[in-house]
Amino acid sequence: MTIRLGDEAPDFTAVTTEGTLSFHEYLGDSWGLLFSHPADYTPVCTTELGELAGRKAEFDERNVKMIGLSVDPIESHHGWAPDIADVKGTALNYPLIADSDRVVAELYDMIHPSMNAKVTVRSVFIVGPDKLVKLIITYPQTTGRNIDEILRVIDSIQLTARYSVATPVDWQQGDDVIIAASISDEDAKAKFPNGWNAEKPYLRWVPQPDK
Repeated sequence: MTIRLGDEAPDFTAVTTEGTLSFHEYLGDSWGLLFSHPADYTPVCTTELGELAGRKAEFDERNVKMIGLSVDPIESHHGWAPDIADVKGTALNYPLIADSDRVVAELYDMIHPSMNAKVTVRSVFIVGPDKLVKLIITYPQTTGRNIDEILRVIDSIQLTARYSVATPVDWQQGDDVIIAASISDEDAKAKFPNGWNAEKPYLRWVPQPDK
């Protein structure tokens, strides 16, 4: 199944390290970060899951619930958890899906046969409170994810969902943003009464609205 931006995130019920969960019910009114890792007891995955556990508070601040997945069984997840805590210093504090039948992996197109037909790649899905897919990133199995970049993109998605703006290249919290191209100058006057800096007719800069 191919999932595109704007599609409804497929719901599923699965066994996890925190019991059997229904994905949509688990998210509730929160945003969601669904991510897959190739296999338990692997070095890159151990660093990633430990880092995410250590930075969970940053996702909580953004109202984002995390849930991970691999095709290993639940016994393997529980056995691996102490290694995750040992390597990064924080115990696993979000659910990991045991997807040994690969139902969720296939549902989210997390398996790339040209790389390995039996395990998942490093997929990332950001899901909004409306249960629509807002972001899809796929990393190769050998490349660990950049947590700062995932948080940066979440900040951008949440900001642009609230205001009629877009974020430019390399944007960080507090930087100026761009008035959305879909907003006419006439409408922009009402939304941005303090005006804007028009570097080009289509490139209109304003301070970040919520700062």
